[in-house]
Amino acid sequence: MSDLRIRPAAPADAAAVLAFWRVAAEGTSISDDEAGVARLIGTDPGALLLAERDGTLTGTVIAGFDGWRCHLYRLAVHPSARRQGVATALLAAAEERFTALGGRRGDAMVLERNERAQHAWQSAGYAREEQWRRWTKPLATG
Repeated sequence: MSDLRIRPAAPADAAAVLAFWRVAAEGTSISDDEAGVARLIGTDPGALLLAERDGTLTGTVIAGFDGWRCHLYRLAVHPSARRQGVATALLAAAEERFTALGGRRGDAMVLERNERAQHAWQSAGYAREEQWRRWTKPLATG
């Protein structure tokens, strides 16, 4: 996987990341717009990690650390690059980031219906916790 480059996203990457997620990610988020991605990058410049091969975006993961917990979101790999170690490399980079920041445990948001993702997370050593449920409340309209 020596031709794979992992790097933090820059503000100029926002449009390309959104286009990539439309092809490679499952589900959408209230923050799926250029302002949301720019806010993420501005708030935590190292959180959005990009995997590139020959300058082409092949994968993403958001590795957010709030000082208390390590949260993983948007692990996405382009369909043509799946099962080639891209997700493994992204998760290794995210886990290195968390360790450097003092994080102790990573958790991942995975859609219940996305069985392929559930298998990928399990293969990466993550385990489902049945006792937890996500509770949400939109804070903005639109």
